[in-house]
Amino acid sequence: MKIQLKLEYAAFLILGVFAFAQTGYSWWWFVGLFLAPDISMLGYTINNRVGAFCYNLFHHLGVAIIVYFVGTALALPYLQMIGAILFSHSAFDRILGYGLKYQDSFQNTHLGKIGKEVE
Repeated sequence: MKIQLKLEYAAFLILGVFAFAQTGYSWWWFVGLFLAPDISMLGYTINNRVGAFCYNLFHHLGVAIIVYFVGTALALPYLQMIGAILFSHSAFDRILGYGLKYQDSFQNTHLGKIGKEVE
């Protein structure tokens, strides 16, 4: 992946950490829940289509922003926390090259193929 994209997602990760800091929650919440969005991969136990939908729902930056702003508008800090963690986690995944999934395969993402090449 190009360095420009990695730098952009690193900036998003920093923004997500900053957004979490605004919630007032303990940093243990951030650390403890940082990998929680990956539970969405359980959808792949049903099939690729359900798996991709679940994964993309919990790894979409737009969904994370909406959750954060709904929490802000309704004065619900726990929604702000969830939105900030979803945003941070998604940005971190993108730094590692894990993008939104296509329905044909977990390895097929909007950022390209992930995993080892099969010859």
